[in-house]
Amino acid sequence: METSDVSRYYVYILFSFKDCGLYIGYSTDLKKRLLQHAKNQVTSTKLRTPFKLIHYEYFVDKKDAKAREVFLKSGYGRKQLDQILKRTFEKYLKSSSGFAFRNKRLI
Repeated sequence: METSDVSRYYVYILFSFKDCGLYIGYSTDLKKRLLQHAKNQVTSTKLRTPFKLIHYEYFVDKKDAKAREVFLKSGYGRKQLDQILKRTFEKYLKSSSGFAFRNKRLI
């Protein structure tokens, strides 16, 4: 087993109010990472703020967390997200203008 100072791993999902899209990420420090997103310090999301954290998962094993991130970005993972976060998507898509539910995107 891999030893490390870090024993917390997070997979998280952000909803962009700008384009009604999703961002799925991985971090060992969720608070710090969310601040980086909010301050436009993350290249892949800096043009898509503001965001809302709509879901996160906690892992004690790095490989499990990375595998979950990869899965959630896959077609099957996306279908699972659509099912478990259905009401969340409906809530935020109703409160956002511009895009229809079918046009939400994943990065």
